[in-house]
Amino acid sequence: MTAPVLAAGTAQLLHLFFEWLALATGVQLYRWQRRRARQPALLQPGSFAVVVGCILGAAIGNKLVFWIEMPHLWHSAAPDWRLIASGQSIVGGLLGGLLGVEIAKKLAGITRSTGDQFILPLVAGTVVGRIGCFLAGLHDGTYGVPTVLPWGVDFGDGIARHPTQVYDMLFVLAMGALLWRRRAALAGAEGLAFKLYLASYLAWRLLVDAIKPVPYAYAFGLSGIQLVCALALLCYLPVVMRQTLEFKSMKALP
Repeated sequence: MTAPVLAAGTAQLLHLFFEWLALATGVQLYRWQRRRARQPALLQPGSFAVVVGCILGAAIGNKLVFWIEMPHLWHSAAPDWRLIASGQSIVGGLLGGLLGVEIAKKLAGITRSTGDQFILPLVAGTVVGRIGCFLAGLHDGTYGVPTVLPWGVDFGDGIARHPTQVYDMLFVLAMGALLWRRRAALAGAEGLAFKLYLASYLAWRLLVDAIKPVPYAYAFGLSGIQLVCALALLCYLPVVMRQTLEFKSMKALP
């Protein structure tokens, strides 16, 4: 299979378009869920603080993890500010958004979990964003290593590669569908569905990035994103397991 080959400038503009479309899609789905649940509008103080915390945290995490992934580009950053502002990372956006929301909730005095309503927007946003990554091809850097599998994609250099952008879309759609089907069962554990989604995505990226080119190798040959995923899982999995066990014990009570 051969993907459409675009000029660098066109690919960058197309990728930027899909980034903004992914953000807009996620925001609208989040608003729709809140209206459906008859919850306060986003401009209410507490709700607005959570959204702002999510956006700011995601923006910072986005760039930070990209630069962890590509530290070798720092020597080029000083003469070109556009390079500093370039690059995206879904993993960084997720982790930064999580920290941003938790800080905003702390400042706003919100104690309830707000994460479950982010799952559907995250799934849709990831799918839309990855379409842009796929169309950008070799200019994006999210493709996989060469493969002889029949679904390998030639992004313009004559080499069939793993379409890891498509793999990512399929994974988030499958995980989102699974959690949607289990939403009634998980309704008694506020925030658990989001924790399961985030932990599963971090584990997925730790695995799937092993079939992507490594721009800069850290310990054990891990890429920067894999390293971030591994460290995040070490910190986050105990929280997920604790709530899961608490939820199971509550369901077992007569």
